[in-house]
Amino acid sequence: MLRVKAGDLDKMGLLFERYNRPLFAFFYHMTHKRDVSEDLVQNVFYRMLKYKHTFTGEGEFRTWMYHLARNILNDSVKQNKSFDHYDVHEMADKLSGGTLADEGFEKKENADFLHKAMAGLSDDYREVLVLSRFQEMKYDEIAKVLNINEGTVKVRVHRALGELKKMFFTNERR
Repeated sequence: MLRVKAGDLDKMGLLFERYNRPLFAFFYHMTHKRDVSEDLVQNVFYRMLKYKHTFTGEGEFRTWMYHLARNILNDSVKQNKSFDHYDVHEMADKLSGGTLADEGFEKKENADFLHKAMAGLSDDYREVLVLSRFQEMKYDEIAKVLNINEGTVKVRVHRALGELKKMFFTNERR
């Protein structure tokens, strides 16, 4: 990014190749809308170019990028775009740290329950789970993205997992 900031715009293509999929996954997990997620990714790279002067190189590039991504997502929500779905069918086992199991009725049913539970979480809880479990960011990175301290991130993840577990088993019994 420092080279892009210095005027070597060809390096932006390299950044796009490296980070467009993780950004898309982040947005897709937050919105569950493929077309919206693709647009949001494009907006992130547009803002990277527009605000390249704000990248100092002191922190990690990925943290700066996710900070932009989060702001873009918040801006989109403010513009009355509703993102009320969360897709976990392919990633259901990642929350528990497991690997993907055989596709079967029980797994689909559990994924549906997990989907409902994730959709029921507050935005703050859903966001920390997406960043920590799906984007595999470390707590200190998440703290920088969210502008909170690392201890607060740990507490939110712990509470989010507790709330998710409670909601998952409540939905499962219905």
